[in-house]
Amino acid sequence: MSKEMTCIVCPLGCHLTLEPEGESFAVSGNKCQRGKKYAIEEMIAPKRVITSTVAVDGGSYPVISVKTQAAVPKELIFEVMEDLSAVMMKAPVQVGDVVIANVRDTGVDVIATRNA
Repeated sequence: MSKEMTCIVCPLGCHLTLEPEGESFAVSGNKCQRGKKYAIEEMIAPKRVITSTVAVDGGSYPVISVKTQAAVPKELIFEVMEDLSAVMMKAPVQVGDVVIANVRDTGVDVIATRNA
């Protein structure tokens, strides 16, 4: 049974069709290999980059924006958000500072995306 999705890797938004093929999927409709990789990963082990905010003590702003440096497994989103809600950074904070190293043992750091 085929599955359809829209690729979100780039602004083209290719309309993808996936057909089961053994342990993986045959992908059509993609205009690049990144679209094929995205579609297969989305079916087998979906991941997302998480963006949020954390509190800052003594900074120019009460909160700053943060993000994961890479995508993390989709099923960990709520746990990562819970971890972020408990963070209180101490100013000064610079863009790129690690907020949480190796969040949830994913090998991915959460970093600051704003100075404070």
